[in-house]
Amino acid sequence: MQPRLVVFTDLDGTLLDHHSYSWRAALPALERLAANGIPLVLNSSKTSAEMRVLQRAMRVRAPYIAENGAVVVIPAGCLDNREEEIVHFGVSHHELMCALLVQRDKGARFRGFSDLSAYEVAKLSGLKEDEAERAKQRLGTEPLLWDGSDAELAQFRAALELEGLRLVQGGRFWHAMGTFDKAKGARFLLKRYQERFGNETVISIALGDSPNDQRMLEEADIPVVIRGVNSDQLQFSPARHAMRSLSPGPEGWNACVLNLLFEYGYQ
Repeated sequence: MQPRLVVFTDLDGTLLDHHSYSWRAALPALERLAANGIPLVLNSSKTSAEMRVLQRAMRVRAPYIAENGAVVVIPAGCLDNREEEIVHFGVSHHELMCALLVQRDKGARFRGFSDLSAYEVAKLSGLKEDEAERAKQRLGTEPLLWDGSDAELAQFRAALELEGLRLVQGGRFWHAMGTFDKAKGARFLLKRYQERFGNETVISIALGDSPNDQRMLEEADIPVVIRGVNSDQLQFSPARHAMRSLSPGPEGWNACVLNLLFEYGYQ
């Protein structure tokens, strides 16, 4: 019997091209997933507001994980839900900002999205201004640009850890957050899918390109590393073999997903 597949994927630099933010090169694999009813769970540092728009554009209908695991959203009609369900993990954005501002008062040199206008975020990220406005709508994390030295960064990171907070490196920004991560949201949803599918075998696939994806990839049955600027930093124990794409971004994503679908008998 064919196993049930559930695919978790990072966005920037993985399913989305780092420069154009396009997923067009991955369209064949996206269509194959949809045709076979395989859930594609977007798991990203992006906000819920951003991911709603992306899902509509991609014609993806599935739960998604926003802000590195700060929020899991299960839309109405998914996992037998009659109404949209939103699950929060970690501290609120307000609590996080209070902790960050305390560190700034002590000399930490950083600029967060809360400090920047939508125009400035757009210039730094390559987003359009309306997209940048959605990127600023945070629920539990804060992207940062670090302006201090490496030694000061280490001190800043240690100070946040004393407050039960984490600092994780993404593709373009550092991300300040609570103790949750992308893996926690993925575990939560995978359990829900296992309950939904009953006694059927469920295999999880996770795709990512940066250290921010490490824990999500480690949790998956099949980790897939998409070639990128920081992808060499993703390392696994000898017992955990990861698939690695030859091409970066959506082109590599497309090839890896199509190969896995073929391997498990999905046409």
